Amino acid sequence: MNGKTIWVIDDDPIYQIIMKKIILKSGIFSSNFSFSNGKEAIDSLKKIIDKNEKFPDIILLDIEMPILDGWGFMEEITVLKPQINAEIKIYICSSSIAIEDKERAKNNKGILGYMCKPVTLDDLIKITSF
Repeated sequence: MNGKTIWVIDDDPIYQIIMKKIILKSGIFSSNFSFSNGKEAIDSLKKIIDKNEKFPDIILLDIEMPILDGWGFMEEITVLKPQINAEIKIYICSSSIAIEDKERAKNNKGILGYMCKPVTLDDLIKITSF
């Protein structure tokens, strides 16, 4: 473990459990957190800013979620960006095969990649090697 933190933002509790197991198996991260929607994650980012704590290194972000979806999360984090003193690598992890979603992710500077669910151990290793 090297002190990296990963967040999984996804409303599917089964998927969160699967990802937690894959994350633990990878041995790459010292901590991981799950959020059921983008608003919970944004609220947590605001607390980190206020308390000057450690930001996540990687965020795995679902698109379709209640309350605040993945695209809404990206809009909110863009507003917070000036207050974030770290590089956060954001990857879309979605079961959506819509070409529009893939294009939207590709055209968003804040998103480093688009992965189809389920994310595998190899996927996780690959994104952490950059």
